[in-house]
Amino acid sequence: MEKVNIRSFKQKARHHKKAFSRFLGKVEKKPPRALHRIVAEIDQEVWAETDCLSCANCCKTMTPTFTGTDIRRISAHLGMGPAEFKNKWLHFEEKDKDWVNNKQPCQFLNLKDNKCSIYAVRPSSCAGFPHLTKKKMVDYIHVHQQNVEHCPATYKMVEKMMERIVL
Repeated sequence: MEKVNIRSFKQKARHHKKAFSRFLGKVEKKPPRALHRIVAEIDQEVWAETDCLSCANCCKTMTPTFTGTDIRRISAHLGMGPAEFKNKWLHFEEKDKDWVNNKQPCQFLNLKDNKCSIYAVRPSSCAGFPHLTKKKMVDYIHVHQQNVEHCPATYKMVEKMMERIVL
């Protein structure tokens, strides 16, 4: 498993963003029959090659969305009430109607080892990130288009898809 070089990754992601976006748009419009099987195979390869703890770029540059259930679970874990938790760490984003972090990197990320201090009770959007093997992958193409510039695993997935899927 290789460590992620963030600087190199960001350069590659910027350079390939348009091509990846075009490719994913084509997959979304005309998904190949074997898409789910191909993505499941690629998913195994990607995780054998990707060391998230050497990266944590998602926690450094993005914010999860916090559901009401997440807020109750995390605040209880931290020994505070949901209102106190929201007041201390979150704000409500009117546009998307989501509770999100006030700052980046995430307040729960330990920058020394890239580990999450609330990993066992982390938000569901963190637990599912980067959503590579959603059953209806086509419904998540827009998410992958966004994540490709933040997540080396998503980048590798799309890169491998482009090698295997001829459109």
